Amino acid sequence: MCECKLSEGAKAKFAELDAFIGSLGIDKDNERRRGYLIQVLHRAQDIFGYLPREVQAFVAKKLFLSEAAVSGVVSFYNYFTTEPKGKYCINVCLGTACYVKGSEKVLSEIERVLGIKADTTPTADGLFSISALRCVGACGLAPVMVVNGKVYGKVTPAKAVQIVNEYKAKG
Repeated sequence: MCECKLSEGAKAKFAELDAFIGSLGIDKDNERRRGYLIQVLHRAQDIFGYLPREVQAFVAKKLFLSEAAVSGVVSFYNYFTTEPKGKYCINVCLGTACYVKGSEKVLSEIERVLGIKADTTPTADGLFSISALRCVGACGLAPVMVVNGKVYGKVTPAKAVQIVNEYKAKG
């Protein structure tokens, strides 16, 4: 990675990640360094919003691991993403309880309002991305929608649009 091609914002993000990794006191001769990988990847995704190849390579170098080892962990865990997400990540549960109570209609309405499909690219303004989940674990609140970790229960298509509009107003 040639730092001369990075924007100032990207340089600052890499510096923040470097400082975090440095604070862990990782020694290249200590095999326990592998135990820090998931923690470091979580922080990297918090900083960058996703884990592109450049970030994975940086983490591999700093933890004295192969890029394949890092990529394997990133691709194994659903939490990690290699694609950019919107500022507001909307997750709609399609598990059995939610589906039976109409979550498919909720998802369709959100897709219509935002003009994007679930599990694709974010909206053009970068504000929203949509994902369909199999189960949130809040079946008693079905149908469920989650925005950046905040759970909304008993969501109707109209209520979903209202929630999306509230986030739009925040920008």
